[in-house]
Amino acid sequence: MPLSDHEQRLLEQMEQALQAEDPKFATTMRGSDLRRRCIRRAVWAGIAFVIGIVMLMTGAITEIIPLGVAGFVVMLGSAWLGVTSWRRAPEVSEDGGEIPDIGPGSPRRQRRSGRQRDGASFMQRMEERWRQRRERGYGN
Repeated sequence: MPLSDHEQRLLEQMEQALQAEDPKFATTMRGSDLRRRCIRRAVWAGIAFVIGIVMLMTGAITEIIPLGVAGFVVMLGSAWLGVTSWRRAPEVSEDGGEIPDIGPGSPRRQRRSGRQRDGASFMQRMEERWRQRRERGYGN
Protein backbone atom coordinates (compact mmCIF):
# COMPACT_ATOMS: atom_id res chain seq x y z
CA MET A 1 0.00 0.00 0.00
CA PRO A 2 1.57 3.34 -1.00
CA LEU A 3 2.09 6.08 1.56
CA SER A 4 -0.07 9.18 1.53
CA ASP A 5 1.50 12.58 0.80
CA HIS A 6 1.39 13.48 4.48
CA GLU A 7 3.11 10.23 5.48
CA GLN A 8 5.77 10.71 2.79
CA ARG A 9 6.49 14.24 4.06
CA LEU A 10 6.77 12.93 7.63
CA LEU A 11 9.12 10.18 6.50
CA GLU A 12 11.30 12.69 4.61
CA GLN A 13 11.44 14.93 7.71
CA MET A 14 12.46 11.98 9.85
CA GLU A 15 15.18 11.04 7.34
CA GLN A 16 16.50 14.61 7.28
CA ALA A 17 16.55 14.71 11.09
CA LEU A 18 18.41 11.41 11.21
CA GLN A 19 20.89 12.66 8.61
CA ALA A 20 21.54 15.80 10.67
CA GLU A 21 21.81 13.88 13.96
CA ASP A 22 23.93 10.89 12.87
CA PRO A 23 25.20 11.10 9.26
CA LYS A 24 27.28 7.92 9.49
CA PHE A 25 24.32 5.82 10.61
CA ALA A 26 22.07 7.43 7.97
CA THR A 27 24.60 6.62 5.24
CA THR A 28 24.80 3.03 6.45
CA MET A 29 21.02 2.70 6.46
CA ARG A 30 20.71 4.27 3.02
CA GLY A 31 22.82 1.50 1.55
CA SER A 32 25.45 3.46 -0.35
CA ASP A 33 27.98 0.96 0.92
CA LEU A 34 25.93 -1.88 -0.56
CA ARG A 35 26.12 -0.41 -4.06
CA ARG A 36 29.89 0.03 -3.87
CA ARG A 37 30.32 -3.48 -2.49
CA CYS A 38 28.21 -5.06 -5.25
CA ILE A 39 29.99 -3.16 -8.01
CA ARG A 40 33.40 -3.98 -6.51
CA ARG A 41 32.43 -7.66 -6.40
CA ALA A 42 31.34 -7.50 -10.05
CA VAL A 43 34.67 -5.92 -11.05
CA TRP A 44 36.61 -8.63 -9.21
CA ALA A 45 34.46 -11.24 -10.93
CA GLY A 46 35.40 -9.68 -14.28
CA ILE A 47 39.07 -9.93 -13.40
CA ALA A 48 38.58 -13.56 -12.36
CA PHE A 49 36.81 -14.18 -15.69
CA VAL A 50 39.86 -12.93 -17.59
CA ILE A 51 42.10 -15.15 -15.43
CA GLY A 52 39.81 -18.08 -16.27
CA ILE A 53 40.20 -17.34 -19.99
CA VAL A 54 43.98 -17.30 -19.59
CA MET A 55 43.84 -20.62 -17.70
CA LEU A 56 41.59 -22.16 -20.34
CA MET A 57 43.80 -21.04 -23.23
CA THR A 58 46.98 -22.11 -21.43
CA GLY A 59 45.46 -25.53 -20.77
CA ALA A 60 44.43 -25.86 -24.40
CA ILE A 61 47.82 -24.79 -25.79
CA THR A 62 49.90 -26.90 -23.39
CA GLU A 63 47.42 -29.78 -23.58
CA ILE A 64 47.03 -29.87 -19.80
CA ILE A 65 43.36 -30.81 -19.66
CA PRO A 66 42.81 -30.25 -15.90
CA LEU A 67 44.11 -26.67 -16.26
CA GLY A 68 41.70 -26.01 -19.13
CA VAL A 69 38.78 -27.48 -17.20
CA ALA A 70 39.71 -25.43 -14.13
CA GLY A 71 39.86 -22.30 -16.29
CA PHE A 72 36.41 -23.03 -17.66
CA VAL A 73 35.03 -23.53 -14.13
CA VAL A 74 36.64 -20.26 -13.00
CA MET A 75 35.11 -18.47 -16.00
CA LEU A 76 31.68 -19.93 -15.33
CA GLY A 77 31.74 -19.17 -11.61
CA SER A 78 33.04 -15.64 -12.04
CA ALA A 79 30.47 -14.88 -14.73
CA TRP A 80 27.68 -16.04 -12.45
CA LEU A 81 29.08 -14.03 -9.50
CA GLY A 82 29.55 -10.93 -11.64
CA VAL A 83 26.04 -10.98 -13.08
CA THR A 84 24.36 -11.62 -9.74
CA SER A 85 26.44 -8.93 -8.01
CA TRP A 86 25.69 -6.39 -10.73
CA ARG A 87 21.96 -7.12 -10.56
CA ARG A 88 21.92 -6.78 -6.76
CA ALA A 89 23.43 -3.30 -6.83
CA PRO A 90 20.75 -0.74 -5.93
CA GLU A 91 19.75 1.73 -8.64
CA VAL A 92 20.47 5.44 -8.34
CA SER A 93 17.57 7.87 -8.67
CA GLU A 94 17.63 11.20 -10.54
CA ASP A 95 18.54 13.15 -7.39
CA GLY A 96 21.55 10.91 -6.72
CA GLY A 97 19.97 8.87 -3.93
CA GLU A 98 19.66 5.14 -4.16
CA ILE A 99 16.38 3.39 -4.78
CA PRO A 100 16.16 0.39 -2.46
CA ASP A 101 14.15 -2.57 -3.72
CA ILE A 102 12.54 -3.68 -0.47
CA GLY A 103 8.98 -4.55 -1.27
CA PRO A 104 6.09 -4.69 -3.70
CA GLY A 105 5.52 -0.92 -3.51
CA SER A 106 9.12 0.05 -4.19
CA PRO A 107 9.84 2.43 -7.09
CA ARG A 108 11.73 -0.25 -9.02
CA ARG A 109 8.75 -2.58 -9.00
CA GLN A 110 6.33 0.24 -9.74
CA ARG A 111 8.40 1.17 -12.78
CA ARG A 112 8.48 -2.44 -14.01
CA SER A 113 4.75 -2.98 -13.61
CA GLY A 114 3.67 0.53 -14.58
CA ARG A 115 2.05 -0.51 -17.85
CA GLN A 116 -0.08 -3.19 -16.24
CA ARG A 117 -1.58 -0.75 -13.72
CA ASP A 118 -3.73 1.06 -16.27
CA GLY A 119 -5.82 -2.08 -16.76
CA ALA A 120 -5.11 -2.41 -20.48
CA SER A 121 -3.61 -5.66 -21.64
CA PHE A 122 -0.79 -5.86 -24.14
CA MET A 123 -3.15 -6.72 -26.99
CA GLN A 124 -5.47 -3.83 -26.13
CA ARG A 125 -2.55 -1.40 -26.22
CA MET A 126 -1.38 -2.82 -29.58
CA GLU A 127 -4.90 -2.55 -31.03
CA GLU A 128 -5.12 1.05 -29.82
CA ARG A 129 -1.79 1.91 -31.47
CA TRP A 130 -2.89 0.25 -34.71
CA ARG A 131 -6.17 2.19 -34.68
CA GLN A 132 -4.31 5.49 -34.13
CA ARG A 133 -1.93 4.76 -37.01
CA ARG A 134 -4.79 3.99 -39.37
CA GLU A 135 -6.58 7.22 -38.36
CA ARG A 136 -3.42 9.20 -39.15
CA GLY A 137 -3.06 7.49 -42.52
CA TYR A 138 0.12 5.50 -41.73
CA GLY A 139 -1.51 2.11 -42.34
CA ASN A 140 -2.69 2.76 -45.92
